Amino acid sequence: MSNYEVLMLFSVKDGEEASEALKDKFLELISNNGTLGEVDVWGKRKLAYPVNDEPDGYYVLANFESEPSFPTEFHRVFGITDGALRAMIVNKEEK
Repeated sequence: MSNYEVLMLFSVKDGEEASEALKDKFLELISNNGTLGEVDVWGKRKLAYPVNDEPDGYYVLANFESEPSFPTEFHRVFGITDGALRAMIVNKEEK
């Protein structure tokens, strides 16, 4: 098991309720494939530059522990989900 941190960015064009639903979906995905740690919801923020022509986004930062193969599956599912803009996973143990 390895320790990871993921920063997720969701679209707010369908409302913050839709962003909350996406947040819950991906936190459940993490919980089902590892151990979910601290979750920090930053909420709706102005983006430094438009992502997919959207000026605002909904940010969620989460720490988790999982098998090394899970981040690849997470990115695959994140990439095919409508309303999911960007995600960055960092292995906290690598130096």
